[in-house]
Amino acid sequence: MDYKPSLRTKYEEEIVPALTKEFSYTTPMQVPKLEKIVINQGVGKATADKKLIDIAVEELTAITGQKAVKTMSRKDISNFKLRKNMPIGVKVTLRREHMYEFLERLVVVALPRIRDFRGISSKLDGRGNYTLGITEQIIFPEIDIDKINTILGMDITFVTTANTDEEGYALLREFGLPFKNLKKN
Repeated sequence: MDYKPSLRTKYEEEIVPALTKEFSYTTPMQVPKLEKIVINQGVGKATADKKLIDIAVEELTAITGQKAVKTMSRKDISNFKLRKNMPIGVKVTLRREHMYEFLERLVVVALPRIRDFRGISSKLDGRGNYTLGITEQIIFPEIDIDKINTILGMDITFVTTANTDEEGYALLREFGLPFKNLKKN
């Protein structure tokens, strides 16, 4: 017996038929899919304090359930005291089961914990992908607030196979992302 995340089952049984009807696709293969979720965290203060990168790696690994990798600077920038190949951030790319698990935790647990939350903006990038900026990593229950020494934000990018923003928006809306202005066609 194989384990299947509930959002994946929802995608196959509810979202595919709904989007096929909405956009009148001829085959289920035309329905856009969620390809991957990339979580990126820039740690600008890491140029002064090297331990911040290791803390960020631990936190992002705890949040996503997958090992985070350090991102390195590409060139020297003297104004920022930055040298080439210095660690300046961490990132994780989630696919398949990990991706669906993270998306469900994000929608059901983390986003409702944001203070004064009224929904997320509905601006996509023109190719059906969406990036969500989060200002504090403490909205995730995996983070112990008592052990936090710096508040770090993160960007969560949802990469879809959609060709247009309208299709990508419909896919993410069906997955349960709480957009501010839910527009129905």
